Amino acid sequence: MKERVRKQILDFKPYTPGLTLEDIREKYGVEQVIKLASNENPLGVSPVVQKVLGRRAAEVFRYPQNHSPRLAAALAQRLGVTPDMVVVGNGSDEIIDMLYRVVAEPGRDNVVCYEHSFSMYRMCAKLCGVEYREVPRGHGLGLPLADLARVADEHTALVIVTSPDNPTGLAATAKELGELARALPEGALLVVDGAYAEFARPEEVYEAAPRLAELENLVLLRTFSKAYGLAGLRLGYGVMPAWLASYLRRARIPFTVNLAAEAAGLAALEDETFLNETLRVVWQGRDYLASALAEMGCEVTPSQANFLMFRPPSDAEALFENLLRRGIIVRHLKSFGLPEHLRVNVGTGRENAAFAAACKELL
Repeated sequence: MKERVRKQILDFKPYTPGLTLEDIREKYGVEQVIKLASNENPLGVSPVVQKVLGRRAAEVFRYPQNHSPRLAAALAQRLGVTPDMVVVGNGSDEIIDMLYRVVAEPGRDNVVCYEHSFSMYRMCAKLCGVEYREVPRGHGLGLPLADLARVADEHTALVIVTSPDNPTGLAATAKELGELARALPEGALLVVDGAYAEFARPEEVYEAAPRLAELENLVLLRTFSKAYGLAGLRLGYGVMPAWLASYLRRARIPFTVNLAAEAAGLAALEDETFLNETLRVVWQGRDYLASALAEMGCEVTPSQANFLMFRPPSDAEALFENLLRRGIIVRHLKSFGLPEHLRVNVGTGRENAAFAAACKELL
């Protein structure tokens, strides 16, 4: 029966998630664990969202509205686009997967990205039978935007840029993204994965949504997992030309966004206080951690996200393991092909201070 499995799947490498609190408690026998590995919201979940979820709990025996039209309309209003340009998904991962399935022809087309990037892009390409072209990064692991355009050809379906980038935190400006979109061959879509877009500042420099009106090949991906604190509910969306959004809605399986997730998303958009406080805590914590790590001799990459990538002056894996023994989880970037680097997301003030103190002692 194994012969029935497609050959592309036989050597498929699964996505490697960050360690959980339960993993560390069980392995190292520590009770108090600080998780700074998965870029989650340091403030948790909005109190407004929690109340809404409590009120809607009794309704979960009902099917949700397919395609989440109320949430799509609310997002469209916020971004200044029409609702038919918004596709809501089970995390932005679903939108990535659907884009591959809808626009990339197996055995003919290719997808272009750069090295040391989110593994989902490569995984989807292999699963869909599409060539994956990987461009080397620039100096300092910079985003090689011009090289992406040079590698793209008449069979390029998607060119993917993560901005702010994971794992570096570097970001392309809206102007640079517009120039890249115009430089691509006819028929190639520029997909900008903006999972961390809310954290980039100043907004007028980095927000690419206003470019949607002038660029016919631009797709923006966003998520509620980071700035809005809804990672466990799996809620994301894509903003794209209306014709493309129509095809994604036609091809997807029904009801991928559950009733609770849509209600939480609507409530999260209304709670401006929680979002603004999240941004304040992240920006302040990011500056604090960058300064503290630099003082310890770490090479810190400037970040526009809610995390920092850094290269310690001693062995990165040893520092990673020693932090785990103290109940502090960060991300060793070996799975990104960067074994000499670690990534730490901004936590609360207490968590940031505990991490910095542990690093200082260990280094």
